[in-house]
Amino acid sequence: MNILIIDDEINICFTLKGILEDEGYSCFLDHNGKDGLNTIESLHPDLVILDVKLEGMNGIEVLKKIKHFDVNIEVIMISGHSGISEAVQAIKLGAYDFLEKPLTLPKVKFSVKKALEFKNINQHYKRFRASENEKYEIIGSGEKIKEIKNIIRKVATSKAKVLIRGESGSGKELIAYAIHNNSSRAEKAFIKFNSAAIPTELVESELFGFEKGAFTGAIKSRKGKLEEADGGTLFLDEIGDMSLSAQAKILRVIQEGEFERIGSNKTQKIDARIIAATHKNLEKMVEEGLFREDLFYRLNVVPIYNPPLREHPEDIPILIEHFSKIFAGELNFSQKIFLPDAIRELQTWEFKGNIRELKNMIERIYILAETDKIGADDIPIRSAKKAKTDWIFWLETSPFSIKKKEFEKKYLTAQLSKFDNNISQTAKALDLHQSNLSRKLKELDIKV
Repeated sequence: MNILIIDDEINICFTLKGILEDEGYSCFLDHNGKDGLNTIESLHPDLVILDVKLEGMNGIEVLKKIKHFDVNIEVIMISGHSGISEAVQAIKLGAYDFLEKPLTLPKVKFSVKKALEFKNINQHYKRFRASENEKYEIIGSGEKIKEIKNIIRKVATSKAKVLIRGESGSGKELIAYAIHNNSSRAEKAFIKFNSAAIPTELVESELFGFEKGAFTGAIKSRKGKLEEADGGTLFLDEIGDMSLSAQAKILRVIQEGEFERIGSNKTQKIDARIIAATHKNLEKMVEEGLFREDLFYRLNVVPIYNPPLREHPEDIPILIEHFSKIFAGELNFSQKIFLPDAIRELQTWEFKGNIRELKNMIERIYILAETDKIGADDIPIRSAKKAKTDWIFWLETSPFSIKKKEFEKKYLTAQLSKFDNNISQTAKALDLHQSNLSRKLKELDIKV
């Protein structure tokens, strides 16, 4: 750990240097603000011990410049003449501590130790946040993904309720996290709750918490997911699987911002943003009496449709690259190269499991494939999957006009992919006028 001491009293500098080097730190000295800032630019120290009273540029000004240069450098201010106002100002500007002269050795060593521990914890937290953000990153550059990102950007800054619709595995949780991470609640908790993953009789106790003795087995009180999300965001995944009783309680939370734990008469106030998601047809469930109509309209303020992967195959190459980097790192393998024929093959797949299915496939390829260059023949269960898709398409009976349109769409999508979505090259290869091809793409709603 490198420590820079900036003080115009030479004796104090050498005393601090001796004490801290005995503790195993590397220490450097400067006697004015200008020289200290030059050293900071070249050394990037972990910690700066900075006197308030310096000739030319005072310590408060130096502190401002240090934090502007690198907010991660911890600073301990020292002074023999400053008042409370300067100490408060220094802490507000980002100083870790403020010590008064004459300095006591135990206090200096304690403050330095705690400042460096704080720096270490802060760095770990930032790495954790960065890894979380990477894990939840929405990958894709197609028009549908751009549209979703645009909605996220707009809705994140508001308090509006959001209902995310889409098939399982399409990435609804990523959208919910992106809304949270771009909101004023980003530093607070993002709590996930999946009604479909918990037995019906346990949903309310898990969600709202319970008091000791509320039911058999409740040997102590426990917070629910709702309390854990206080100040942050509660993501209610698969809300279509929630019981009517739990729906009524969630409606009350949305309307009044309050609830009670199971077994308690004490009403608690809560401030949690609620984002819900489902793959079910809630409108139909409302008609059948399986989902509360008032809750549906409360949640469906800003609806977001997350398309299945088969509706944006143009993002498959980017997703393959993304997952390939992840598994190369996790499995400590060299990164595999997916050849164009493999990518084109995967772009024709239905992927009923959506992005989750693609991710699992890439992981399986990393574990099983013996080559670093992945072609179409290296894709697991390729022939079975293709045969199934072909069987469905060719043997399914439907009006000829509909089947003809499906064939044209499949064929032109595959050809465009083959020529990297270049309409001019595709038209030339298919012996079509470019204007005719463009018109046909518009007619079939094929976006390039």
